[in-house]
Amino acid sequence: MYEKVTIIDGVADRVRRNSRTFEDRFVTTLKKLLAALKRRYGTPALPPARGPFELVLWENACYLMPDDRRREVFEGLRRDVGLTPAAILAADRGVLLSWAKRGGMRPEVRVFRWLEIARFCRDQFGGDLDSILSQTYAQAKKALKQFPTIGDPGAEKILLFCGLAPGLPLESNGLRVLTRVGYGREHLKNYGQTYKSVQEAIAAEIPQDPERLTAAHLLLRQHGKEVCHTNEPACYDCPIAAECAYPAKRMQSFLRTDAAR
Repeated sequence: MYEKVTIIDGVADRVRRNSRTFEDRFVTTLKKLLAALKRRYGTPALPPARGPFELVLWENACYLMPDDRRREVFEGLRRDVGLTPAAILAADRGVLLSWAKRGGMRPEVRVFRWLEIARFCRDQFGGDLDSILSQTYAQAKKALKQFPTIGDPGAEKILLFCGLAPGLPLESNGLRVLTRVGYGREHLKNYGQTYKSVQEAIAAEIPQDPERLTAAHLLLRQHGKEVCHTNEPACYDCPIAAECAYPAKRMQSFLRTDAAR
């Protein structure tokens, strides 16, 4: 036991002596990271929704369901109801409810939200939510946030998919990938602070055209969902593990724990 602890202590000492911060040791570029993810996953598929109104519906199609189920519900509404405010407001409530049930728990609430989305678009935007795309980014974002479940991240993502984005919107999966690679600082009790920190760290590296920004958003999201899980990330199957600070952090934590036994 003494020999084991001594060996582990020696390894840990070398790690401490030879280390700068993890962020300094594992320096990559966003361009390099995204290229590796594209080699792994290919060109990411866009959601089937087009335009801000459909994208608001897309965001409200399901609750805690995988993407294939969200697509099923969305395309079912397109086929059986229609994806315009007028069509949704005129739809048979039983048809709406049948699709809402495919979208997860509390389907009645989901139907209510679909109707509210359609009603609000009709009353406030004359049934044409595309009109916000001619406004300033701040105005368009504010307009979208008036719809059910659409906060800052959702509004930014919708505008990104519409070709308007001054930066790279991130949802939780993409944010987790970037913090583990070494961008920004993770604030365990303050998601907003983590988000701000990462945005500041990537600001100088993000792509400038909407198409590449959209691809970056989707690739980071896919990697977070499929490999870089919240718990037990599959680092052994990660195409960017060599560029990532997280595996080394886990090893250092293990060494510390094992040495303390």
